[in-house]
Amino acid sequence: MSSAAAGAGPTDAESRKAVGAAVLGNILEWYDFAIYGYVATIIAKKFFPGGDEVGALLATFATFGIGFVARPLGGIIIGRMGDVKGRKAALLLTIFLMAFGTVGIGLIPDYNSIGILAPLLLVICRLMQGFAAGGEWGGATAFIVEWAPKGRRGFFGSFQQASVAGGLLLGSGIAALLSTMLTVEQMEGWGWRVPFILGFVLLPVGIYMRSNIEETPAYREAQEAAPQDQTPGWILAAKAFGFTILWTVSYYVILYYMPTFTQQHAGLSRTAALWSNTLGLVLLVVAIPVMGLLSDRIGRKPLLLGCCVAFAVLTYPLFAYMLSGVSLPGIIAVQLVFGLMIAMFSGPGPAAIAEIFPTQSRSTWMSTGYSLATSIFGGFAPFIATWLIARTGSPISPTYYLIVAAIASAIVIATLRETAHDDLR
Repeated sequence: MSSAAAGAGPTDAESRKAVGAAVLGNILEWYDFAIYGYVATIIAKKFFPGGDEVGALLATFATFGIGFVARPLGGIIIGRMGDVKGRKAALLLTIFLMAFGTVGIGLIPDYNSIGILAPLLLVICRLMQGFAAGGEWGGATAFIVEWAPKGRRGFFGSFQQASVAGGLLLGSGIAALLSTMLTVEQMEGWGWRVPFILGFVLLPVGIYMRSNIEETPAYREAQEAAPQDQTPGWILAAKAFGFTILWTVSYYVILYYMPTFTQQHAGLSRTAALWSNTLGLVLLVVAIPVMGLLSDRIGRKPLLLGCCVAFAVLTYPLFAYMLSGVSLPGIIAVQLVFGLMIAMFSGPGPAAIAEIFPTQSRSTWMSTGYSLATSIFGGFAPFIATWLIARTGSPISPTYYLIVAAIASAIVIATLRETAHDDLR
């Protein structure tokens, strides 16, 4: 019997094994979910043809956002499953759903082949992915934070978000590589399907990794303990909702929408835009664990509030610099700065949001609050950014969305107590 199972805290070796399995599965799942955004301009042509380029792109990003409509439902149902049946069972279910939704997108005939059925099938696949993502985020966060050794939840929890960024990095890198290796005609003809079909790798690898992990020590202890009077779950979920606003808006504007933005408004080619985005993601993946480790020492709130202030103050001038006609190295520098800013939130974020909730209801209510915020503010962020530019005629207008999100989350985070050195309940 492991030390964790026997009632002692988990050893570093046990924690590393469990977290490693969760992280690998998380990378593959978020690769599957993210790849859509990196070939959005091609999907617009294949599934929403017509003379209006902006209208087709809006339809594409609306479909991207539809994937987030199902996230709260997935968060509630799969999150509840994680609290009742265990974190492991919930994570296995998300693997199946995400893989089938992703491969489905890669196999759908385009509009010219099957007409209106093409975008309808695309929407169904995105809904399946969204449902899976709603359960995946909360389940993986609870699993990783609950396996962390005492005093290291920030560092271990940061790998949850680093693995999300790793999935985005994998998607952006593969899209950039294909765009480099293939001609425009090949990429638009069949190359865009390759990243989706590669998502099938998720099934055997993810299932193997997650079938060989144990339940978290905190979950087993909570199952054996008597229920306690606690703050109503919906109140805690509301705090998680406000906490998440900037987190999700910054991710989906800066990391998903940016390749489209830099192509359309900063003069980059598709290949240059993808490589620029990929470099920003590399820095993000490296910086997130550093910020998580720092949060174990100085606390979560200084980093979280620092990120909010940075987005409120720096977003407008950084976008203005990109739009000033600066060269590719200048745009890469901006994306590196944004990567560091997001890391300030994403490092302490998983531990901080998990620490809001008691173990017995953590998966359900954390998934609900996070998924609702992500559905409303994050999933439609590329659509909102595109709409703001079309409505105002100004490419700088997406910055207003980021600034308002930063202020909203800062207000909520300021009301939370510091939990970095508390015992996990």
